Amino acid sequence: MKNINLTKWRYVSSAISILLMITSLAIIGVKGFNWGLDFTGGVVTEVQLDRKITSSELQPLLNAAYQQEVSVISASEPGRWVLRYGDIKSADTEQSNVDIQQALAPLNSEVQVLNSSVVGPQIGQELAEQGGLALLVAMLCILGYLSYRFEWRLASGALFALVHDVVFVLAFFALTQMEFNLTVLAAVLAILGYSLNDSIIIADRIRELLIAKPKLAIQEINNQAIVATFSRTMVTSGTTLMTVGALWIMGGGPLEGFSIAMFIGILTGTFSSISVGTSLPELLGLTPEHYKEQVISDTP
Repeated sequence: MKNINLTKWRYVSSAISILLMITSLAIIGVKGFNWGLDFTGGVVTEVQLDRKITSSELQPLLNAAYQQEVSVISASEPGRWVLRYGDIKSADTEQSNVDIQQALAPLNSEVQVLNSSVVGPQIGQELAEQGGLALLVAMLCILGYLSYRFEWRLASGALFALVHDVVFVLAFFALTQMEFNLTVLAAVLAILGYSLNDSIIIADRIRELLIAKPKLAIQEINNQAIVATFSRTMVTSGTTLMTVGALWIMGGGPLEGFSIAMFIGILTGTFSSISVGTSLPELLGLTPEHYKEQVISDTP
């Protein structure tokens, strides 16, 4: 284990991560997000059709009729669908009924509109504000926990890894202009917890080695910590990726954004915890003396 030298690899990967992070921030600033109806407002209509009709038959007809991407979600029973679109001008119930019936006329099926409701822009703005506030509160709570649990230099690596993972996911949605809705926001919050768990495992191992082997160089301590936790990290990340991959393939359109965000977050979370999460404390001057002082001060 002592002969394995990962220092050069960690430095190179950390430099690449920082460059990609800067690029990601630029992409977010230039392109922005394709906000979903949860944030911008729109119309939600529930219809009942022949149970033999599939979403692949509905989607092109509705997209052509409304001149936009219409979300088609299967409801609780066969033949019942929830349609979501941003045509506020068609918010009047009667007009919406006529439009939907005309749009689905080629299916030669009776179209029964069960209900139609409007999500106004004010509600969407409130959701965006509450979502941003939830993300900020989560980050502040994590910052407080890391500051309490670890010496600030070691905590900074875990915190930077968290920001790194979130920025990467947000940049992907900005670059591809995939719809950013509440399920994607939920995935971002879940990524925070997953990445934090990965970073804490490695940071805990680094702290133990700093106390147990105070004469060892910090570079070697980081390398040993990575090797000691690598197999566990790979098993955890691998099984989680398999689960998210199955959700991506079998979950359909409604869960696509959530699954993609989680998939990217798990990959970047594993990478950042090993590279940036260990290199930053080292560059900030973390040494065994910092935890030696802590042990002495805690001794009665």
